[in-house]
Amino acid sequence: MNRQNDTTRAHDFVALLPLWLVVVLLPVGRTAELPLVAAAVAGVAVAWRMRFALRAHPGLPVLIAAFAAYWLATAFSAFDAVDPRKAWTETAADLRYLPFGLYALAVLDTPERRARFAWLIAIVVAFWTLDALAQAAFGTSLGGRLEADRVSGVFGDDNLKLGPVLAVFAPALLVEVLHRYGRRAALVAWSVLAAAILVAGARAAWIAFALATLVLVVRVARDRRQLVAFAAIVLAAASLLAVAGYAISDRVAARVHRSATALAGDRAGVDHALAFRLPIWRTAIAMGAAHPINGVGVRGFRHAYPRYSEAGDRWVDAGSDTGASHPHQIVLELIAETGAIGLLLWLAAAAAFVAGWRRAGRVARHAAFAPGLGLVAMTFPFNTHLAFYSSFWGLVLWFLVAWFAAALGARGEQDA
Repeated sequence: MNRQNDTTRAHDFVALLPLWLVVVLLPVGRTAELPLVAAAVAGVAVAWRMRFALRAHPGLPVLIAAFAAYWLATAFSAFDAVDPRKAWTETAADLRYLPFGLYALAVLDTPERRARFAWLIAIVVAFWTLDALAQAAFGTSLGGRLEADRVSGVFGDDNLKLGPVLAVFAPALLVEVLHRYGRRAALVAWSVLAAAILVAGARAAWIAFALATLVLVVRVARDRRQLVAFAAIVLAAASLLAVAGYAISDRVAARVHRSATALAGDRAGVDHALAFRLPIWRTAIAMGAAHPINGVGVRGFRHAYPRYSEAGDRWVDAGSDTGASHPHQIVLELIAETGAIGLLLWLAAAAAFVAGWRRAGRVARHAAFAPGLGLVAMTFPFNTHLAFYSSFWGLVLWFLVAWFAAALGARGEQDA
């Protein structure tokens, strides 16, 4: 019996490995594409072999809606794109996400696999968190020495994405700790995560993590009294961490001082607080107004930028005739690069996610909560963002989409 159990665990791990390696390899450049492509290739075969079972999967409509929105937006934007080669290349490359998602639906097909996978992801997030704090404390980590203006952890100083990544993957760790060890352990894990995200220095990550925390507190509280108590505890812990971070870390203090310049109330102060993004946002709006139907084309923002920017824009590079690489804001990215078509498609996909969540039973909601909350934190529109059609952030988005859709297949006696 033990040998049979060991064989089953080994088989499960091999099946989960491509999905897990996508997350493990995120800090290593574009290497994470390798397991994603491997899973996509396997997904084509698995989808055909399990086609009848997958048709009945509750997560399939959500997956198809997400893919249709994401891919059709690129395809429609490519027809008259400012950079047709880049737009059509992106359109072709994005085809890999559907079979990748189908592989996740097929592989995360038992409670044991889903539980094991969630724990594996939590371990990776915990490792990133501890590595970041080690870099903050000792000046070095597996990502190298700390020389940038924020802690980069295992991602390295040339890839300052630690904060946003930790913020969207934080629910994966917190939900697992809460489920396995209880609320006190979850509060400890939250404090450690909050410290790492604080020193990572990305203010967008602070907002995303605060949103995820708020949703978690509401979910955990059983009544209004607990809600107030939990909110007070978290607020007190957050305040202590913020004060300590400001006092101890010059990098954190610098981010706070920069944010405070917005209080001056003038355009220059607000622009400085926003890392000089006001010209980028103005240009994105101008782009969208000039191309309201399907935008300037996915990944064409930098090439169209000089045409719609104001004179003296700091982001224009006269030598290469390019500008800022992306709008740094999800709504403006969709408006500028994919137009009304892309924005409406994404809104339709969001509605499909909400409908899928509402149809799901209690067990499925529990299984899908961590990736679902990660998606909410990632796409929260009142924030700044990485580019959703970039190879990195698009991959993170699709990992969470695939995990969420697969988790909707969870069922239990309560749902029967």
